[in-house]
Amino acid sequence: MRKIYVSDITLKALAEDRYVALLFREKTAIAACADSIGADAVELAPIKSVREDTIIYKTIAKNVQNAAVAIPVGFDVDGVNNAWECVKEANHPRLQIELPTSTVQMEYVYHVKGEKMLARISELVKAAKALCEDVEFSALDATRADDDFIIAAAKEAVASGATCVTVCDDAGIFMPEQIAALAAKIKAEVSVPVYVRVSDAINMAVACAVAAASAGVDGVKAAMAGANVLSTGKLADAINVCGPTLGVCTELNNTKLHASIDDMLASINRDADYEDAEISDKKKILLDSTSTIAQVAQSAKVLGYDLSDIDCGNVHKALMQVCEKKDSLGYKELDALIASTAMQAPSTYHLENYTTTSSNATGAMTQITLKCNGDIIRGVSVGEGPIDSAFRAIEQCVGYHYELDDFQVQSVTEGKEALGSAVVRLRSNGRLFSGNGTSTDIVAASIRAYVNALNKIVYEEE
Repeated sequence: MRKIYVSDITLKALAEDRYVALLFREKTAIAACADSIGADAVELAPIKSVREDTIIYKTIAKNVQNAAVAIPVGFDVDGVNNAWECVKEANHPRLQIELPTSTVQMEYVYHVKGEKMLARISELVKAAKALCEDVEFSALDATRADDDFIIAAAKEAVASGATCVTVCDDAGIFMPEQIAALAAKIKAEVSVPVYVRVSDAINMAVACAVAAASAGVDGVKAAMAGANVLSTGKLADAINVCGPTLGVCTELNNTKLHASIDDMLASINRDADYEDAEISDKKKILLDSTSTIAQVAQSAKVLGYDLSDIDCGNVHKALMQVCEKKDSLGYKELDALIASTAMQAPSTYHLENYTTTSSNATGAMTQITLKCNGDIIRGVSVGEGPIDSAFRAIEQCVGYHYELDDFQVQSVTEGKEALGSAVVRLRSNGRLFSGNGTSTDIVAASIRAYVNALNKIVYEEE
């Protein structure tokens, strides 16, 4: 019997339609589940934050034992290098070139014509092939594209080194016989395996996948969860029934598949429910002039703070002063009060000066100078913006990375020279420490808030 290759796209699907962002352990759990049930590949979502995603994806790549680990490279050569850093330690790494082939996507999303898109396909495939043996080209929005252009794109990719080609029905408009005919037409023109990614927008995903398999495609993309995707469980059941007739099979473990997926989904949904409940609890916080110290302490616990009796008293006192001018406060205002009045600590680190450069063409770079016990410490770092680079430069100064739990910026006064207030919440050893900073320069306010929180952590640990 002919094997149908199954590539798991759960991480991609959930990254697109999930309101609550996946946690680190949720991403690793999904990848581990896909690997354990027999998926031939685990596909990662596109890189959004190079620093954070590289750490997460490297962990996944090392832990996936049997399946290939695939990752999209983006639209430029720099993206190829970043993607390769994420998966190069996998047992079977794969780089994916995902580019549109429909006119509407090419011109209105990427602002290029067909000829330039073919050149970009060739450029990216060659760059990926120089780093990785296994390179996949995915023709996005193929069902709204001209057949001749899709074939030209597939041939260009294969000529440049692609080892497989995927046809994607992103629009969800093709019937089973249509996706099967298109895939078969492309398969007749190229010498590498051809896969399909079908949509369940009109509840035809399983039928489309079975039709494509009967037409001779080599693989399909399926997900354990997500909207408008081919369900891994339903695909396994369909192949289990129709496979002998069609002469095809998969390596999915039908015995443990449903139980493993149900356990994984229950864990993720429970986490999502918990996070939704936590957000709801925060929104219930409403304090006014009649609020007691005990109510302040309880509200602080909802925000994640464990305040001492003295700190609760200081926050309550500040609350009463604010309520003389304002009727009530919500959780954001309470967070700012805690940052500015609670857990005050000596200034171990003091901001001397900073210099930052930023533009829309390049990343931001910031130099920070801090004074600590009479010593001058300098740090320089780049980031995705002046505040991101500033925070990284501070971490370089202190030699330690703290988890940034929350960051808020708001205007205190009105006008062009408004005074800005920043609140930074850092997590250290499971505890939250918040810092507050104000300035007409919002970058300076953010830096002061970070240093303020840092001083609290140092004082508490000492």
